Amino acid sequence: MLHVLSAITLPLLGEVNLSTSLLIVFAICLLAVVGFEFVNGFHDTANAVATVIYTKALKPVYAIPWSGTFNFLGVFLGGVAVAMGILKLLPLDELMKLPVSVGACMVLAVLLASIVWNLGTWYLGIPCSSSHTLIGAMIGASIAFTWYYGGAGVNWDKAKEIGLSLILSPLIGFGAAAGLMYLLIHVIKWKALFHIPESENDTPPILIRLLLITTCTLVSFFHGSNDGQKGVGLLMLILIAFLPAKFAVNHEVSSDKTLASLNRTELVLSHATASDAAGKTLILSTDSAIDKTKAALASSNPADKTYKFRKQIKSAGKDVTAILAAQDIKLVNQDRATLTETSKDLTSLTDFAPIWVIATISISLGIGTMVGWKRIVVTIGEKIGNQHLNYAQGASSELVAAATIGLSSSFGLPVSTTHVLSSGIAGSMLASGGAGNLNSKTLKNIALAWVLTLPVAIILAFLLFLFFHLFI
Repeated sequence: MLHVLSAITLPLLGEVNLSTSLLIVFAICLLAVVGFEFVNGFHDTANAVATVIYTKALKPVYAIPWSGTFNFLGVFLGGVAVAMGILKLLPLDELMKLPVSVGACMVLAVLLASIVWNLGTWYLGIPCSSSHTLIGAMIGASIAFTWYYGGAGVNWDKAKEIGLSLILSPLIGFGAAAGLMYLLIHVIKWKALFHIPESENDTPPILIRLLLITTCTLVSFFHGSNDGQKGVGLLMLILIAFLPAKFAVNHEVSSDKTLASLNRTELVLSHATASDAAGKTLILSTDSAIDKTKAALASSNPADKTYKFRKQIKSAGKDVTAILAAQDIKLVNQDRATLTETSKDLTSLTDFAPIWVIATISISLGIGTMVGWKRIVVTIGEKIGNQHLNYAQGASSELVAAATIGLSSSFGLPVSTTHVLSSGIAGSMLASGGAGNLNSKTLKNIALAWVLTLPVAIILAFLLFLFFHLFI
């Protein structure tokens, strides 16, 4: 068994030595994150295909691979902003200073708590948010880490930002879908849009079919670009926890390029002017942070090259961003462009994911989409409203979901595809027939899962961290 694990992990480990037990845990974590994204595929992506299947726009045998393909492309082309956003919840800098076994406890706690809750809600057919689950698990494991080791804990500012995104997005989905449905009913008035398919052969007209397939494609792609990135973030968490020297900093960016960027920034700072003391202090602070970053870059000490360098990069990047936002610091356009480029260069050193990481998550999500989708599809298609989904309801809810998820991804904020789409369908049902058109039992179950997910995931991950700490 050890020989097999060594063959799998050797390309990642390089010259890094892990004990036999940690090597096994490392392999388990890699399999677990692939499993999480696989579960995410059939748990969350079912939302994207529910409308095309229940409006007979596509048969499941075509809809599932189609959605899986665009989920794959969404992860592959969507960047890493959301992935890095969720990683900022965790005390990574503190974690890297401690033995690898501590990182292993955190990774396992986050992964197992997320998978258990996702599988449980999937089995019950409840559209539950993988985003809520993952973020709750990260918060719970971070609280346990802080309680046990002290030091920095949850990044509560980031947690509030993400929490606000998760709370507002379903409300936006509900309101926007209801408004769009109202527009279709009272302004567009195209009767064919409001037809409810009654048999397997009762398929929509070609234009409506194309509309529904397009909205399904958009939701699938943006689901990949948002939810798929959470898997990228999880895999990077594993790599940073077990192999910080290799993955805490992007070694693909050359030292010469980084040094040149820092030198250009120093030149800008040398003639930057500020109108008050706060601005002058910020300029001096940034100049000092740049000097410390250059010193860490030039150091021959491996720890300085990784931990100190990462810390200084983040400090310098934060200061450069603050200078760009400061109203009292005068910058000519060329200097502003230089600082903007520096900010991007410094960010690329810490906010990155190797192409094989993105490919692994893309494939896992795409394959997961093709398995186990039916339970959630039945809830979305049949049980949110008291009548079968019509074409207009399917198209309006998916169009709003795609727009909301895509916009959130552009800001690097995770949202719940499940709650955005299910609330969109509820909004379209409400606009069609009032409150009496909604299935109160299903909505109560979804709301209950929405309320319980965060606290359950937090408690579960907290307890799992302490449990694993006894054995690893």
